[in-house]
Amino acid sequence: MLGAAEDGGWLFWRVMACGRQSRDSQRQVILFILCVCVCQSRAETLRYSLLEEMGRDSFVADIAKDLGVPLSQLAARKARVVSEGNEQLFLLNQNTGVLTAKESLDREEICPQSDTCTLVYKIFFENPLQLIRGEVEIRDVNDNSPVFPEKEMVLKIPETASPGSRFPLESAQDKDVGINGLQNYSLGPNPHFSLAIGTGKDGVKCVELVLQRQLDREEQGELNLLLTAIDGGSPPRSGTTQVRIVVVDANDNVPVFEREVYEVSLAENSPLEQLVVRVAAADPDEGSYGEVHYAFTQTSERSRQLFQLNPATGEIRVAGNLDFEEMKTHKMVVKATDGGELSAHCKVQVEVLDVNDNAPEIALTSLTASIPEDAPPRTVVALFSVRDQDSGDNGRTECSIDGDLPFSVTPTFDNYYELRTNAALDRERTAEYNITITATDWGKTRLSSRESIFVQISDVNDNPPEFTQEVYTMSVTENNSPMLRIGSMKATDADAGKNARVNYALVRQEGKEQPEVSVNPENGDVYILRPLDYEKMRAFEVTVRAADGGSPPLSAQAVLRVVVRDENDNAPVLLHPAPDSSAAGELVPRWAPSGYLVAKVVAVDADAGQNAWLSYELAKATEPGLFRVGLHSGEVRTARAVTERDAARQRLIVLVRDRGQPPRSATATLAVALVDGFSEAHLRVSEEAPAADPDEPLTLYLIASLTCVSALFLATAVAAVVVKVRRARRSETETLPTFPTTATESNAGSLPRSYVYDVCFAAGTVNSEFRFLRPLFPCFPAGLPPGPGEQRSSVCSQDVANLGGEGDWNAQGSAPLSEDMGPRAADAVCPANRELELNVSSHQNPWLAHQAVSAAPSSSQERRSGRWKGMKLMKSEEPLPGRAVALILLLCVPGMRAEPARYSVPEEAEKGSFVANIAKDLGLTSEELLARQARLVPEGEKQYLQLNQHTGDLVVREQMDREELCGQSEPCLVRFEVLLESPLQSFRAEVRLTDINDHAPVFLNKEIVLKIPELTMPGTRFLLESAHDPDVGNNSLQHYSISSNEYFIVYTRRRSDGRRYAELVLDRALDREQQAELAFSITAVDGGTPPRSGTALIRVVVLDINDNIPVFTQSLYKVSIMENSSQDAIVVVVSASDLDSGTNGEIVYSIVQNTEENFETFKINPETGQIRLKKPLDYEETKLYEVDVQATDGGGLSTHCKVEVQVKDVNDNAPEVIITSFTSTLSEAAPLNTVVALFNVRDRDSGDNGRTTCELTGEQPFRITLLTADAYALVTSETLDREQVEEYNVTVRARDEGSPALSVSKTLFVRLLDVNDNAPTFTQSIYTMGMSENEPAGRSLGRLSATDLDEGENARVRYALVLPPTGTLAAASFVSVDAESGTVRSLRPLDYEKVRAFEVTVRAADGGSPPLSAQAVLRVVVRDENDNAPVLLHPAPDSSAAGELVPRWAPSGYLVAKVVAVDADAGQNAWLSYELAKATEPGLFRVGLHSGEVRTARAVTERDAARQRLIVLVRDRGQPPRSATATLAVALVDDFSDAFHQLGHDPASGEQPQVAEEEMLTTYLIASLCCISSLFLLSVLVLTANTLCKARVRAELSPPSPSCYADGDFASDGVGVGGTGTLSPAYRYEMCLTSGSGSSEIRFLKPVLPSPHSNAEAGLDKDEEPLYHSQTACDREAQPGSAATPFSCQTGQ
Repeated sequence: MLGAAEDGGWLFWRVMACGRQSRDSQRQVILFILCVCVCQSRAETLRYSLLEEMGRDSFVADIAKDLGVPLSQLAARKARVVSEGNEQLFLLNQNTGVLTAKESLDREEICPQSDTCTLVYKIFFENPLQLIRGEVEIRDVNDNSPVFPEKEMVLKIPETASPGSRFPLESAQDKDVGINGLQNYSLGPNPHFSLAIGTGKDGVKCVELVLQRQLDREEQGELNLLLTAIDGGSPPRSGTTQVRIVVVDANDNVPVFEREVYEVSLAENSPLEQLVVRVAAADPDEGSYGEVHYAFTQTSERSRQLFQLNPATGEIRVAGNLDFEEMKTHKMVVKATDGGELSAHCKVQVEVLDVNDNAPEIALTSLTASIPEDAPPRTVVALFSVRDQDSGDNGRTECSIDGDLPFSVTPTFDNYYELRTNAALDRERTAEYNITITATDWGKTRLSSRESIFVQISDVNDNPPEFTQEVYTMSVTENNSPMLRIGSMKATDADAGKNARVNYALVRQEGKEQPEVSVNPENGDVYILRPLDYEKMRAFEVTVRAADGGSPPLSAQAVLRVVVRDENDNAPVLLHPAPDSSAAGELVPRWAPSGYLVAKVVAVDADAGQNAWLSYELAKATEPGLFRVGLHSGEVRTARAVTERDAARQRLIVLVRDRGQPPRSATATLAVALVDGFSEAHLRVSEEAPAADPDEPLTLYLIASLTCVSALFLATAVAAVVVKVRRARRSETETLPTFPTTATESNAGSLPRSYVYDVCFAAGTVNSEFRFLRPLFPCFPAGLPPGPGEQRSSVCSQDVANLGGEGDWNAQGSAPLSEDMGPRAADAVCPANRELELNVSSHQNPWLAHQAVSAAPSSSQERRSGRWKGMKLMKSEEPLPGRAVALILLLCVPGMRAEPARYSVPEEAEKGSFVANIAKDLGLTSEELLARQARLVPEGEKQYLQLNQHTGDLVVREQMDREELCGQSEPCLVRFEVLLESPLQSFRAEVRLTDINDHAPVFLNKEIVLKIPELTMPGTRFLLESAHDPDVGNNSLQHYSISSNEYFIVYTRRRSDGRRYAELVLDRALDREQQAELAFSITAVDGGTPPRSGTALIRVVVLDINDNIPVFTQSLYKVSIMENSSQDAIVVVVSASDLDSGTNGEIVYSIVQNTEENFETFKINPETGQIRLKKPLDYEETKLYEVDVQATDGGGLSTHCKVEVQVKDVNDNAPEVIITSFTSTLSEAAPLNTVVALFNVRDRDSGDNGRTTCELTGEQPFRITLLTADAYALVTSETLDREQVEEYNVTVRARDEGSPALSVSKTLFVRLLDVNDNAPTFTQSIYTMGMSENEPAGRSLGRLSATDLDEGENARVRYALVLPPTGTLAAASFVSVDAESGTVRSLRPLDYEKVRAFEVTVRAADGGSPPLSAQAVLRVVVRDENDNAPVLLHPAPDSSAAGELVPRWAPSGYLVAKVVAVDADAGQNAWLSYELAKATEPGLFRVGLHSGEVRTARAVTERDAARQRLIVLVRDRGQPPRSATATLAVALVDDFSDAFHQLGHDPASGEQPQVAEEEMLTTYLIASLCCISSLFLLSVLVLTANTLCKARVRAELSPPSPSCYADGDFASDGVGVGGTGTLSPAYRYEMCLTSGSGSSEIRFLKPVLPSPHSNAEAGLDKDEEPLYHSQTACDREAQPGSAATPFSCQTGQ
């Protein structure tokens, strides 16, 4: 059992012992390599054997004993066994060294079809690596019996088979091998057969059945034999199968049908595969002679397409779509033929039943695509026909219209309908109609079809244009450019096309000028022709007409109103004072209070609206604060009371500005004289200033100046406060003036009415009241009046009664608006009367129809009599009642039907052949036929006939073939309709095509082949295929005849439908040995003149009996094929021949005597003998196939041959990498050549295709070492470092040497284990941290950080302080370090003055074994805190005061002393600064900020006190700062001799030096005077600047928006609400001034004429009464006692 080589094992262990004795690692590696080489070269394979089916853990071998390996080394060296393949079959016990089977092994499963079964395994040892190959042979046991592929074998042997014939049988299969395999066969006892056993080249036993005695089917038709297969095991096993032999007889019976005729009814549209009928024929013969096959014969091609016949069962099923309309009856002949070619016939007649499967078809005959919208009801729109191919109720139809439309469908005749209108049409509501006509039949399942007719309504001009607005208002700014577009007018017309085309035009009005606008006639754009002036024309209206393009045209009118917008193109015009006067003189008394009316500036503006709103302001004045001007009233009043100090002559310039953009302005100049009384022209004032006393002292002047300035400042402040308060109160009580929002059309400027007053003022008048007298109305035709005011006054005073109510200046120039604003009425359109048209229904009598048509009134043409098929149609002369009765009778007789006109023409008539004269038959002339647009409408799609409208002749348009149009139907009719229009009429007609003998009989096949067995009896009839003749009647087929022969005669038969067919009758028995084939012709003749005929060749094949066996061309076929051949690829073609004919010579090939694997791999074509692949071949599974092929003829005789298929290898298997051992984790300290994995590489291919190589992809610290032929080891090739690469993806690629080469990759994931080979590393070598002094213990100072590249416990870092050497400063007691986090904390407070910095050493150690560590220096810097105050060194802090002497002559900068101080802190906390905190005379001394030097700030004077006390403050820069003070006593001495006397003075005695109050008083007075003066001057400047700013702001403010003021609310300062400018009325005064007037009062009275406004609006006080009667002062005489000086009258405005 053991076959190991002990010498190799002994050598291996001797070498290993030598290696262990040597301690040098390099020598161990060399010895290991030498050991592997020696073992590979000397050791043999371990071979063992094992019986199959042994139990689990069965003993195989003692490996430790055979190898001579101690048991202790097996576990130490990790010995293990690895089987080839993916499944582990053996186990190695490391404790005992025994190799056992892992599970029960089945040889037939592991090594099927192999004589020997060897399992290969490998034994691996580690430390060092060793590989030993072993083999285990699995021995066979007799555990399988022979098995036949089938439990029963069937052999068909003809009874004519001769003795000695051999018939191969299927071989049995035995999975066992050797003596346990199949050894022998045995056959049960029988009188006819024996066995012949042979052995193939592959050693397989084959068996054949040998016929020993002739078979006789009449004695025994079937035999059953038992075949037994026996193996050679002990005890032997066997398998049996049943062999059933069927004796095949000879063909001596003819098939017989059950019925001669099969009649069946079938609905059309029957589904496919539906059974129609089943024909059955019986044949008493057996085998192929009794198998009946069915086929169609003498059947039309169309019937063959619609029906299919199962050749085996005789079932006739539907194969196409049956259509009743196409063919109503199908007649077929079925032929039944047995295996011996004997046949019989039967007839099958299928009647197709109609089904409602055809929807009605709508065909348009005539269509009017467009009708006018004024068409009357019952207007014919379209004529159409409806046809349904079905029959009966399925073919009856009815029509309807979908939706509520103004149309209806009216039947005419037969299947024709008319589409008429039934209501009035309106294109503007509906411009087009999509009419859907639905035709529905009357079938059980009603079918319908739809036809859409698109009818467009043509437009009639029945709608006038309509403007979108009745009045269009447009605006234009005056002074516009010519031809400026200001808008557009739009009119729409509901009509379409030309009727909807709108043209615009201005309506000319008689007596009026040409308008200022024009309208574009195409688009209605409005243009201004010339520039407009708002002051001349503010608005105008024109009428615009819009007319359409119809005939006659319809029109509409609209009003266009154009409003002219004002522009600020007129500057204000002054009415008072007159613009031509140099300056108007006004007198103001000296006693005039604030608000005193001085004068009133009156101005007007010819513009309107905001452009005419005027504002007044005082542009310039001699004294700006004395006068003010009303913003809107123009009244000039005193702003304050007049004083004696005001100048006697004042000159005022008033600016008048409008609100336009840009604003326009004018100025008025007023000369005002301030007088004590009206008798003095000038006021003389003499003022004398008091003389100053030059002898008063300076102090008195100063006191007086200070008092005056202070009083003036106080008075100014009080006045300013009072003015502010009054303004505030006034602003609360006064309301803002309001402006009208719009300007009225009757006002041209700011003053709609002008009042003129005549005032005389004489000197010495006792009563000098200023009264308003009668107004003088100006009459200005337009705009401002030219000329002086006196002329205007006189004219207007005379014609005051002739003026209008408001005296509008521009009203006279405004043109009146047009009164013609209504559009002109459109003319009514009356539709014309239309004639009544009558149409005749299709169900009416043609004569009545003609009478009705003739009775209808017509003005266009005369009805003529006509003839229709011999019937005379007379023109009716009956009156209207008689024609109405005829029409009613016509409509009430629906049963009367119109007969169509009938004509005939021979088929194939030439184009243009005359058929009939339609015009003559209809009773119409050719002119009427042409006028009524007569035309032919065919019933089908094609037009065969043509109507000549000029002659009325009906001619042939295209040749007509009766057989093509109607087939075998008779008669053949071509139907059409004659369509007439105006009015619409239609007449039916038909043309019959007469047949001509233009077709000869034709046989479907030019050669008819009949196969007749030589045993057929004479008198047997054979049905022949009929000839086909498309002609009908006498021109069709009449009889058949055959050429002369000695075996057959022919008979002509007639079917029920009149068709004729031929039967061939055997007159003499056939003999195949004398003549194997007969040929003669058959002739079919029709009855035409001359007759036509057709011939066919009949070939009779005589069938013989089966007396020959097939023979193969080769008994053995050898072929090679590649294993990668595709499925269905041809392997080889076997060929056999049989001398017999017919079915006896037809050979069928089959595969026999094969294993199940052969059946799954190969297939053979039973007809051609091609052997193909059923599945791809695999060289690795089977290299050689033996296939047995059998050839069998139609008579059951057979023969055999062998086919050997050699499979060629192809490189179709990629190498397989099998991992046998793998260490997924590896220490980074592993030495070189450390084994990581063991693996095998296997390739199932052979030769170069199975030869493999291995490699690693990428650059990695590994390499592959070859151990044996297919075993490899993955070992390290470089030193590993986990910190650089932590893990590796090692990809092993195995590649074969095939072409093309295939490869496979296997990836191994190797993870490196950490070794403590890296010490911790601090991020810094020196850490510097800071802490403040006096900081409490436990405060965190920072964090130390050290990293370790290792992982796990090796990377865990702990921190600790390194203890200093003995005797050094215990710095470690100041701080501590957290061992885990490295956080540094303080242990106690520190004093910066004692310890400013210290250093400690910190160690970081990892958790490895042994641990590695690193050190870093920690330097802690103590930050200073300001905890020490400055300490004075000089002067000493314990002395009361340091004494210093300063001479009186000391200049500025003289060094007095130096204060010296120190601070124990550091940095900014120790920076000291010096300052003088207190001094007797602060301005005398100064202290250096950083030096502490005390110096004189100025020269010492005699006035300085002799004793000075200085306090110097010393402060540091800390936070918070700390300080100290030093006191210095300074003595000012003339010389240093009396220094002791002054320094010895006792300050506590209370004696102070005297101060010269007299000297200080002057200084104080000067200072006070300067302060008060400056303050006063500053206040004046502030007030002045404030006033200027407000004035500038008011000047820059935009005018108030017109929308801010309500209409008619502007009533302040006597302004009337009716005006649109500044002043509602304009006042004119005439003043006379005389000397000696006692009173100079001026009173404002009411005007003579009453004003429409209240007293408040006129500017009167409440206590003044209106004056109704007055006379001009200039006309009165002087009073007695007054001066006789003449006086002058002045007229002022």
